[in-house]
Amino acid sequence: MRVTKFEHAALRLDEGGDSLLIDPGSFTSPLDDLRRVVAVVITHEHADHWTPAHLDAILRAVPGTPIFAPAGVDAAAGDYEITVVAPGDTVTAGAFTLRFFGGEHAVIHSSLPPVENVGVLVNDELYYPGDSYAVPDGVAVETLAAPLGAPWLKIGEAMDYVLAVAPRRAFGVHDMTLSVIGRDMHRGRLQWATEHGGGEFFALEPGDSLDL
Repeated sequence: MRVTKFEHAALRLDEGGDSLLIDPGSFTSPLDDLRRVVAVVITHEHADHWTPAHLDAILRAVPGTPIFAPAGVDAAAGDYEITVVAPGDTVTAGAFTLRFFGGEHAVIHSSLPPVENVGVLVNDELYYPGDSYAVPDGVAVETLAAPLGAPWLKIGEAMDYVLAVAPRRAFGVHDMTLSVIGRDMHRGRLQWATEHGGGEFFALEPGDSLDL
C-alpha cells in the first residue's frame, strides 16, 4: 500500500489499483487522478477536512463513491449521501478495510461546542486520528499520520501522543496553519518521539509518497 500526502490533512491511499481519499479540505489544492477512487473518509465536519468542491469533483469522476463520516458530517453535508460511521465500526471499500476509533474532536476551548471525530485505521497498516489524540486500543500501529499543528494542538501533547502510539513509522499531517519554521520545529519534536519508541519519522511534503 502507498500513502501520498497532500496539503494539510488530505491523504490518498493506493492499493491494488484502488484509491482511498481521506479529509480533502479547504487547505488542500484540487486533486487529480480521481478515477480509481473507491471511497472517501471524512473524520469530522470542519471545513479544513472536507469541502463541497472536493466532493463534487470526486463524485463527477466516480459517481456513487461512498463517503464514510461521523453523524456531524452527515448533518453538515446535507446535499451528499453520507454513510455514517462511529468508533467500533468496520467497513470495506475496494481493496480497503477501514476500522474506526476515537469519537471526539480534541478540545479547542470550552466555549466551543464539542464535535464528533473518528480516527481511521486502513488495512491494519496506517492510522490517522483526525483532530484527536485517540489511541486505537489493542492495535499495534505500523504507520501513524501524526498531527503537527492546530488550534487544539500543544506540541508536548502531540509528542506524548506519538510516544503512546509507538508506531513503527510516522509522518506529519495537519500542518498548513504552521509557518515553515514552526512546521520544521514540530517535525523535529515528533521525530524524536517516534525514534524514542524505536520507529522512523518521515518528513513528507505535499505530493510525496511512502510505501508501507
